[in-house]
Amino acid sequence: MQRCGFVAILGAPNAGKSTLINEWVGGKVTIVSEKVQTTRTLVRGITVSGESQIVFIDTPGIFRPSLRLEKAMVAAAWQGESEADLTVLVVDASRKKIDKDTAEIIERLAAQKDERPRVLLLNKVDKADKTNLLALTKTLNDKLDFAATFMVSALKNDGLGDVLGWLAEKLPEGPWHFPGDDISDMPMRLLAAEITREKLFRALYQELPYALAVETETWEDFDNGSVKISQVIYVARDSHKAIVLGKGGAQIREIGEASRVELEEILETRIHLKLFVKVQENWADDPEKYRLWGLDYSA
Repeated sequence: MQRCGFVAILGAPNAGKSTLINEWVGGKVTIVSEKVQTTRTLVRGITVSGESQIVFIDTPGIFRPSLRLEKAMVAAAWQGESEADLTVLVVDASRKKIDKDTAEIIERLAAQKDERPRVLLLNKVDKADKTNLLALTKTLNDKLDFAATFMVSALKNDGLGDVLGWLAEKLPEGPWHFPGDDISDMPMRLLAAEITREKLFRALYQELPYALAVETETWEDFDNGSVKISQVIYVARDSHKAIVLGKGGAQIREIGEASRVELEEILETRIHLKLFVKVQENWADDPEKYRLWGLDYSA
C-alpha cells in the first residue's frame, strides 16, 4: 500500500534544516552555509522509505523580518507549513536556551486549530550538553503537544533513519506524486544559480553582505552532452562588486571553479560556466526576481 505526502521542515535560521534534507534525499537539493537565512525559497526534496514517498519542504528560517525580501521569505516558510501533511520543527540543541525565534514559532504553531501532527527534532545533539537535552525536551513539549520527539545530528547522519521511518508510516495513503528516482522538483537553472550563491557565501563569509542574488541567464546543451551556463551575480554597490571580483578577478575565478566542479558532479557532464557581476542597486525590489524564486513580492 503506497503512501505519499508533504513534510514541512520548519525552524529558526541555522537550525540545520537544509543539511537534514540533503542527507535524507541522498543528494544536493538545497544549499548550505554558515550564514543565517541562506535558504530563500521553498525547496522540495524527495525520498522513498519503504512504500512511502516523502516530499520534504525546506523552508527559509523563520525570524522577525524587516526588509521586503525577508518578509517574503518568512511568508513562504509559513505557506509551506500550511500546505504540509506533517510539520517537523528543527531546534538547535547545542544552544544553551530556547532562542526567541524558536519560541515565537512554537507560539504560532500552538495557536493553530488543526490536528496535523507536529514532530520535534532536536538537531546538533553531538554538540549539545547531554544533561540539558531531557530538560529541553520537556520544556518544548510543555509548550506544544508534539506527536514525537527525536534527537539527531544531521552533520553526522546520526538518528535520521528513525525519523524517516516514523514519517513514512504517518503519511496519507495514496499514489506517489513523483517518479521513484527523483530527489527534487527544483528546475536545474535555479539549482545551478543556488549552487553559485552558496559558493559566494562560503568564499566571502566575513566580507560579503546579504545583498546579492544569482540568476542563470542562459543554458545551452551541446551534442556531446556538455552544457554552457552563463550566470549573473547581482550586487547593490560597486564596492560589493570589487569584493566578488577580487584582485585581478582571482576571487570570482575561484568561486566559478568551485561551482563548476559541483555542478559537474550533480549533472554528471562537462560544464562550461561563465560568471558576470552586475551592480543593480535595488535588485531586492525587483518583482521579477521574486517570481523566479517563487516568493510573494507583496508579502
